Amino acid sequence: MKKLLGLVLGLTVGLAGCSKPETPATDTAKTDTAQEQTVVMASTGSDADIWRYIATLPETKAAGIKLEVKNFTDYVAMNTAVANKEVDINAFQSYAYLVAFNESNKDKIAPVSTTYLEPMGIYSSKVKKVEDFANGATIAIPNDGANESRALLLLQSAGLIKLKDGFDIVKGTPSDITENTKKIVIKPIQMATAVRAKDEVDAIVLGNTLAMEGGLNVLKDSIYYEPTDQSTKMNVNVLAVAESRKDDPILKKVGELYHVPAVGTYVQKHFGGTKVDVNKPVSYLTESK
Repeated sequence: MKKLLGLVLGLTVGLAGCSKPETPATDTAKTDTAQEQTVVMASTGSDADIWRYIATLPETKAAGIKLEVKNFTDYVAMNTAVANKEVDINAFQSYAYLVAFNESNKDKIAPVSTTYLEPMGIYSSKVKKVEDFANGATIAIPNDGANESRALLLLQSAGLIKLKDGFDIVKGTPSDITENTKKIVIKPIQMATAVRAKDEVDAIVLGNTLAMEGGLNVLKDSIYYEPTDQSTKMNVNVLAVAESRKDDPILKKVGELYHVPAVGTYVQKHFGGTKVDVNKPVSYLTESK
């Protein structure tokens, strides 16, 4: 279980430690008045910041929801708390992480809403577009599990390489490249110092968190970034609930709140728009291409 979760955890920000909610949620969202219900959410980092903002919106009050955001510092704990109905809902993970959790745990969770995609991008100080790479150019990619696979899929999407049929989106490696007409040199490296290595190679592939820490905006500074389509649906972030509560109308309303215009404005102001809104039905995550 730890190995599988460790691989998919690369799709999101790796965190350590564990935190428990201050107060448990009930099996159904608690009723404060006849018109308003309390929903307890587990979240962390920038997601928690966004949801604390959403909790203040008039649209949230109008939906009859009082949103309480509890801070956690451990991903597995957030999913366990949801599965055990200690909290109502959580906000932190990609759909791929949710799938991996369910494969390794008896108590299942389910997505109740899509929220956003943070695109992975290709950054270069030497070329302005992917077509300009010279033969033998070196591109650095993450060397950790799922991020390595995701980077290779990005290079394929950009038209630089082709990968074998059935490429593993969690454990794929450069050995799975079947076509590389420009003989691009793929250089897996540690991502901790990746931004500083950008000028030492022809290009580097970065996840959005590292890019932002390095002062880069994927929508403006990359020469190519992940499209929001079926090829990247596993990387879409979701709100998760206990499987038995996936049709709870109040929890579905929480998901709808992420997509109100005020949230888009907040994301643009605080994150440069790099959390790209994905307002799709949950079926989008499981339907075939």
